[in-house]
Amino acid sequence: MVNHAPRADMAFAVLRCTMPADRAGDDGMATGQADARTASGRLVSLDVLRGLAVMGMILVNSAAGMFYGEKAVVFPTLLHASWDGLTLADTVFPAFLMMVGVAIPMASRTPGGAGVDSVAARRIGVRTVRLFAIGFILSNLYWFAEFDSGQWRLWGVLQRIALAYGACALLFLAVGARVRLGIAAAILVLYWPLTLLPALDGLPNDLWERGHNFVASVDRVLLGGGGHNYVQGPAGYDPEGLLGTLPAIAHGLIGVAIGEFLLARRGGRTALPLAGAGGAMLVAGLAWSFAFPVIKDIWSSSFVLVTCGATTLALAALHALLDRRAGAAERWPWRIALAFGSNAIAAYVLHSVTGSLLGWDLLLAPYRYALGVVPPAVASLVPVLLYMALIGLAMTWLRRRGWYVKV
Repeated sequence: MVNHAPRADMAFAVLRCTMPADRAGDDGMATGQADARTASGRLVSLDVLRGLAVMGMILVNSAAGMFYGEKAVVFPTLLHASWDGLTLADTVFPAFLMMVGVAIPMASRTPGGAGVDSVAARRIGVRTVRLFAIGFILSNLYWFAEFDSGQWRLWGVLQRIALAYGACALLFLAVGARVRLGIAAAILVLYWPLTLLPALDGLPNDLWERGHNFVASVDRVLLGGGGHNYVQGPAGYDPEGLLGTLPAIAHGLIGVAIGEFLLARRGGRTALPLAGAGGAMLVAGLAWSFAFPVIKDIWSSSFVLVTCGATTLALAALHALLDRRAGAAERWPWRIALAFGSNAIAAYVLHSVTGSLLGWDLLLAPYRYALGVVPPAVASLVPVLLYMALIGLAMTWLRRRGWYVKV
């Protein structure tokens, strides 16, 4: 987490998209035939897309650190929208959340809808608790260091990922694909009127006004009195609050459907149908946004469709470029993204505990020199890119050693 940054909007896929051992080699393709995968059987496009999202997370958080900590000029798209609207910074978290869903069917040895046994439920529960605990620790590092620095925060990016993962993984085992898509659709449709209910604390409801809605009021009633919400004040709320987890679950279920589609069409032409689905979601979300605005901080239904659509389009492009061309992902720049994506947990934790490096003179000196040579927004990227390179070196070393950190 970057010091002074407004928030650390990043998450990583809980599962590493590993094809089950009893499925990885039974798709009828001879060894070496196109449909490139890593040695463990993962679709490399997923690891690459995850890696690009991790790199985007570090870029966004670090740019925010430069903006808030050093008062530097940064490109506006690297900062979060204040309320409604969408910037590049707003797309990182939802991309990861969708990939969590994509990973679930690919990592499962049990077909979807086969039922939940006690062993599977325990495994999912333990993983959910672990991820929530890691998120809570990382969300409160500064509070643990100094209790007087403020109040602890219950929610956070990884906490939301944990809850969404747990719900999606259980639903994958418990019910079939059509039921899951029906649940996702119902959540998205019903979440809209839920946000329009009168606020619990009497604040006038206006979806276009920051914090003026029922979802935010639930956060204020539950945690606002103790100052544990991320956004403070009379209209305060938590961007990863309680009710926003509902559409996040729908978000993950859309990813599950994408993952099942990729499994069912192994060896076939999947990029074009994926692109069609992504385009349809993007158009539907943009159309809906005129009535239900795109708002990341309450995870609005239009936000879900727009970001799922954009992520699916990116996945379709990478799938066409990399998964059917052996060795393509090992070329630059995909190799860098693959190093980040195949060890996203390590990258996230390392970034969370070393973000304050951006305040060191060692990295700020090149920035100050660059101010006299290039535009200020470009100069502010110099220390950010140097910092990203340091993390990239660490991730490349881990990958070369064959070390992968999992939750």
